Amino acid sequence: MLSVGDKAPDFSLPSHTGEKVSLKDFKGKKLVLYFFPKADTPG
Repeated sequence: MLSVGDKAPDFSLPSHTGEKVSLKDFKGKKLVLYFFPKADTPG
């Protein structure tokens, strides 16, 4: 479990276009992560 102020662990996820994107690809840059539910799913 992370606490406030901890650095995020590296992870990879598919983008909205299906391309694999890793957190390390943005090292040294400001980044906003937006997670949204897949269409027609609860949540």
